[in-house]
Amino acid sequence: MEPVVSQNQPAMEQAPASPEVKPIVVKGITLGYGREPILKDVSLEVEPGEIVVIAGGSGCGKSTLLKGLTGLLAPIQGQVWLEGLEVSSADEKVLSQVRRKIGVAFQGGALFGSMTLAENVDLPLADTARLSKAARQVLVRLKLAVVDLDGYEDYLPSEISGGMQKRAGLARAMALDPTILFFDEPSAGLDPITSAELDQTILKLNNALGTTMVVVTHELDSIYTIAHRVIMLDKSEKGIIAVGSPEELRDKSSDPRVTNFFHRKPRN
Repeated sequence: MEPVVSQNQPAMEQAPASPEVKPIVVKGITLGYGREPILKDVSLEVEPGEIVVIAGGSGCGKSTLLKGLTGLLAPIQGQVWLEGLEVSSADEKVLSQVRRKIGVAFQGGALFGSMTLAENVDLPLADTARLSKAARQVLVRLKLAVVDLDGYEDYLPSEISGGMQKRAGLARAMALDPTILFFDEPSAGLDPITSAELDQTILKLNNALGTTMVVVTHELDSIYTIAHRVIMLDKSEKGIIAVGSPEELRDKSSDPRVTNFFHRKPRN
């Protein structure tokens, strides 16, 4: 992804470029909402085409980290690069431009209930893409077909199942062909079969498009199915306590907090 620049200003005046052109580079960020930070001095990198799961117990800062990565929460300190562009201290104009290059599938789908699925998916296209309405309609049908919702363009969210709503939200997140997709608890509220189907949709998109993905979840079945690598957070540490494949963390970690999580053992 090329850095987005103003016609009147050079790129370096807007946001300095990272020397490592990777989808995501995070260096020493501290995040929080008040005096006491939730996460301290967190650093990580995500490789192109990788599916990284952010995992951990309740209250460990998973969603907070996701907000920091997507520019929804400015870090107290530290830096975040997306595709080589430093966004953690960027102004709202630059953030708006960068967000057009990423997609976020929110928990619950976050669809507008008064709009059809096609209208929901068309929202980012109508707002940013310089396309005719007819061209946008073709793209909308394609995006819905990718998530197996072809034929449901005129349905309202209330007329489809929870799993289908999640997939429609994913279609909307993909509308602008992002290079990075972020998922916030994609399986929350779904039955096991529907959750497994959504996992397969995520894998299909990753394999077909090579899209880099960051997924926040605590669902072990999903983690084992989709994760290339897991970044595990801990509430007491206020940061990362383990990084590796799900199998490595389950079988080789010496940290009981990690093994207990992956073996579903209660805390002592």
